[in-house]
Amino acid sequence: MRVLLVEDEPDLGAAIQRTLTQEAYIVDWAQDGLEAWDYLESQWTQYTLAIFDWLLPGLSGVELCQRLRTQNSPLPVLMLTAKDRPEDTAAGLDAGADDYLVKPFRKIELLARLRALQRRSPHFQPQQLQVGQLTLDYGTHNVSITNEGQAPQNVLLTHKEFQLLEYFMQHPRQIISRDQILNQLWGADADAVSNVVAALMRQLRRKLSEQGCDGTIETIYGIGYRLNLDHE
Repeated sequence: MRVLLVEDEPDLGAAIQRTLTQEAYIVDWAQDGLEAWDYLESQWTQYTLAIFDWLLPGLSGVELCQRLRTQNSPLPVLMLTAKDRPEDTAAGLDAGADDYLVKPFRKIELLARLRALQRRSPHFQPQQLQVGQLTLDYGTHNVSITNEGQAPQNVLLTHKEFQLLEYFMQHPRQIISRDQILNQLWGADADAVSNVVAALMRQLRRKLSEQGCDGTIETIYGIGYRLNLDHE
C-alpha cells in the first residue's frame, strides 16, 4: 500500500514515515504543498491513502484537499493539525478530508485511523500497476512478466523485493539513489554503511532475468539505479 505523506516538520515527518514503513506501507514524503501537488497531479491513482498536515508551505492541506475533490479524486485523506476547535474540524472535513487527527497523537491511533480509512474505501484500492513487460498485482502480491508472443510468467518475490520493484515501477526511467531506497524501504534509521541495497538489487535482478526480463534495472555508476524500458 502506498501513502503520500505531506508534513513540513522534519522530526514528525520522519517519525511518521518510520512508523508506516515498519507497517509495510510504501511512503512518499513531501514537505510542502506544491511538491505534494506534483505527486498528486501526475499519479494520485497510485496512492492508497494520503496524510496532509493542515499548515504547509506553498499549498495548505485544506487547499490540497479542495484541489483533489475538484478533480473528483476519491483518494482517502487524513488531516493532521494542532487546531482542535470544532469549527476547525468542520472546515477540514468540508474541504474534503475523510478524517481528522489532532497533534500530538500516538502512533497506535494514527495506524488505527489509516486502517479505518482503508476499510471505508475498498473501491479505491489499486489492483494492478503495469509498466512495460511488468505487471504488479496488489491483490495477490504477485509480479508477472509478459514477453512478446509468450504467456505471462510469474516471478516469486519476497516482501522487500516486491517493495523495491514497486518503487522503481512508480518512477520509471528516473534515477533512484541508494540512500533513497534505504529511506523508502527501511526508514530514516537505516544503516548508512549497510550493503543491503546492493544485495537486494542482485536478488531482484536475478529473478527478473530468469524470466526473460534481463537488464530492466540498470546501474548508473556513482549515482544510483534506473528502471530502463528502452531495451524492450
